[in-house]
Amino acid sequence: MLNGARPGWIEVITGVMFSGKSEELIRRVRRAVIARKQIQVFKSHLDARYAGLYNVATHDGLTVEAAPVDSAEEIMRQVRPATEVVAVDEAQFLDHGIVGVANALADRGVRVILAGTDTDFRGEPFGAMPTLMAIAEIVDKFQAICVVCGGPATRNQRLVDGQPAQWNSPVILVGGRESYEARCRHCHRVPRMDEDQTALL
Repeated sequence: MLNGARPGWIEVITGVMFSGKSEELIRRVRRAVIARKQIQVFKSHLDARYAGLYNVATHDGLTVEAAPVDSAEEIMRQVRPATEVVAVDEAQFLDHGIVGVANALADRGVRVILAGTDTDFRGEPFGAMPTLMAIAEIVDKFQAICVVCGGPATRNQRLVDGQPAQWNSPVILVGGRESYEARCRHCHRVPRMDEDQTALL
């Protein structure tokens, strides 16, 4: 424990895009500010949507200042000794070293809050998020509303020119409402090219 006194733990906020993950992270950070905690907020340098590189932002415009990082190790280097709360947005974009960093910080008495989508556009586990969910003391999984049927959305539907992206598209493509929709399991589409089409490429 840091200073031999306070306990640390890991919280994960996860779920589909447009479900309120960043909003919840900002809410927890603001409550920690009210509680006069020493806080540092980080985000993947890949995400410069909405409020630029130096803020965590919701799709609706709420923001909190954040330091962009390229790697999990960079977070560890930048955390100050007196910091009591570390929040990380878009954790799915960071390398798997984020697991060790989160554990190390929690072990030394830091409250670690990580937000990120747990599945990619194919509906498969995304980056280190599944492992972070497994080691966390607290996990909150949010749902959005399916834009097709109105049911609970648990999938990220990637769109290219208004059509579902092909299975073989790159896993990471940072975007907002122009590139993604929230959809339920049954309305989520990821077309695969059949073997005959692949042979013609």
